[in-house]
Amino acid sequence: MRPVILPGLLTILFTCLLVPNALAIDVNPDDITSLRDAAKTVASNMMQFYNDRDSKDIPGKLDGTWWEGGSMFMTLIQYWYLTGDDQFNDAIQEGMYWQKGENDFFPSNYSQYLGNDDQVFWGLAAITAAELNFPERDNEPSWVSLAEGVFNSQIPRWDMTSCGGGLRWQIWPYQNGFKLKNAISNGGLFQLSARLALYTKNATYAEWAEKIWDWSATTPLLRKTWVIADTTNVDANCKDHGDFQWTYNYATYICGAGYMHNYTNGEETKWLEGMSGLIKTSDQFFPDSASNQVISDITCEPIKKCDRNQKTFKSYFTSWLGFMSLIVPTNTTADMMARFKTSAVAAGQQCSGGRDGKHCGIRWTKRTEWDGTSGLEQEMSVLGVLNAVMVPFKARAPFNTHNGGNSQSRPHGESDTEDTPGPITTGDKVGAGILTAMFVIFWAGAVSWMVKDK
Repeated sequence: MRPVILPGLLTILFTCLLVPNALAIDVNPDDITSLRDAAKTVASNMMQFYNDRDSKDIPGKLDGTWWEGGSMFMTLIQYWYLTGDDQFNDAIQEGMYWQKGENDFFPSNYSQYLGNDDQVFWGLAAITAAELNFPERDNEPSWVSLAEGVFNSQIPRWDMTSCGGGLRWQIWPYQNGFKLKNAISNGGLFQLSARLALYTKNATYAEWAEKIWDWSATTPLLRKTWVIADTTNVDANCKDHGDFQWTYNYATYICGAGYMHNYTNGEETKWLEGMSGLIKTSDQFFPDSASNQVISDITCEPIKKCDRNQKTFKSYFTSWLGFMSLIVPTNTTADMMARFKTSAVAAGQQCSGGRDGKHCGIRWTKRTEWDGTSGLEQEMSVLGVLNAVMVPFKARAPFNTHNGGNSQSRPHGESDTEDTPGPITTGDKVGAGILTAMFVIFWAGAVSWMVKDK
């Protein structure tokens, strides 16, 4: 017997087939309820991927990657602050504390293959938690102490043996990329230093932020034209440049400059100039195909070649600039914040995949045409832009020790400040160079021994 299909049902079926965004997430960027509802859906989808991972017995560890756990928690902390939804807080705390290592986010289980950029993202998650007064657990190090731990472990890696300074991309000489100094490692430490400076009012962090910025400006990583190179090679004395353009490279330098502008009360013009120049160059990430209003990682999205890391980059650009907009002159970020609104709407329209019709793609410039991809990273990027658009509705943070920040320097869960750095001295600078040289010599010997032993 032939099944009977009612006319109304037929209409619904055709609608679902012909209008792929019928189940997309509607976003009204001017309505906080709409934004919170959309963000809750996206955050829940992201956490479903997290809960379904094979490595679920290791809090904070994602399958095949370690650093993304830190960036995911950072995005969720922002979400909690902006919406008040605390359903994920236990998972955030558990993962952050589980992966803290020796209070520096350098856990021994993964330290043999981590890069400086991997570690710094967990530090940025920790300083985000401090700035937003995310709850801490008793008898655990404070969020700001964990951020300081990352800073204190990376500064001795400042490499004076080549290019006059800078962090290498990778930490160990046996890793591919050890000979590269890249934008995200140096920009990440620059941003972390700037945010620690503003949060703690400790001048040491500001001095290091300026040192990293000034060194970057001697290389193609931070050109006078405000074009950021992704990498430069120590074998070329950091004069060559890998010119792939990525949103997160720009975001980390932009935001560091914004925090330094606020820290210096606008008295050093280079921070405003740098921030404004880099924001202007970031116009490239808003292509003509979407009327220059929807953000895209142009190096990989148009050719459908974004790897899982690259699919997260827009999350950092949008959310970091969103929160930075609260502490810098309004006219420097107004145009970008308006574009984020359009991007949030487009991102919601891309959330029409999966069996529930709510899973998100990554090519927001395609708008209603779901790109056929889904994953934790895609959800993270969409949550990042939704967070950015929600920021003006909250308009209070980032907090610091002078305006309501609760996190205090407690490296071991006590009320001490023993690990807080003091002013930089000549001895410190020399010592850092000696430590770096000893580190390279030690690992060169170790690698030679391993090769010989084989």
